[in-house]
Amino acid sequence: MDNKYYLTEVDKISKSIFCYHNPMDSILIEHHSHKKGQFLYTEGGVVYVKTDTRTYYLPARHYMWIPAGVQHSIYPSSPKVIMRNLYFPIKKSANEFYKKEGIYHINNLLMELLLFTKNWNGDIRKSQKNKYPIVNAFKTLLEQSVSKSLHLELPHPTDNKLIGITTYLSDKIDEEHLLPSLASKFSMTDKSLYRLFKKDLGMSFIKYYTQLRIFKSLEYLVNSDYNISQIANMVGYSSLPTFSNTFSKVMGKRPSEYRRSNEIYI
Repeated sequence: MDNKYYLTEVDKISKSIFCYHNPMDSILIEHHSHKKGQFLYTEGGVVYVKTDTRTYYLPARHYMWIPAGVQHSIYPSSPKVIMRNLYFPIKKSANEFYKKEGIYHINNLLMELLLFTKNWNGDIRKSQKNKYPIVNAFKTLLEQSVSKSLHLELPHPTDNKLIGITTYLSDKIDEEHLLPSLASKFSMTDKSLYRLFKKDLGMSFIKYYTQLRIFKSLEYLVNSDYNISQIANMVGYSSLPTFSNTFSKVMGKRPSEYRRSNEIYI
């Protein structure tokens, strides 16, 4: 199937459920939207989903729900990444789950049904009695089994000065940055920089910076052979226990557990 499926095929038949599984092969999926809601599951690495207002960090063995009409682009952290996609027509009266972006753990039942569809590609219609009931049941299970959305995203700054500051933090991720020294570097007071983060991003400097470091470490954990201590240093942590504890608070599991959970299902 043409890798531009997301621009040409998904919405051709409005009432169908569209199915597409693919290895990324370094494809960057450009900014686009669908009339259907998108279930996006990934394995083998991290997928970056960028909307107009924020960047989501979708880790392996999790899924993201992208509502209909949301402009987004998709960037894999590695050509090893596999995406599994199901696109559903969503009614205006649908459950609130289908109307907001979110990243979630996937449970065993959803995983089994998803893997059952792994060789299916294209439109699945009601007339296909061997396929449609399965993907329709999958959609129903999504809203019935949904857990709390994981906050694995960072907002995009709009203030020009803050854009420069957050770019600097990302480029110098291997160094530790404290608010006073960062403020001084950009000719600001501590208070003014703190207020700028809160006003423009809706979060404190320390929360933004902590999440940036942990989200960056996800890529190193799944796409490199560096040990955990080396990765901690690569995202600016001089203490391995501090990195490990912080990672666990953000991701819900230790770095070593996360690394072990990234084998690709056949």
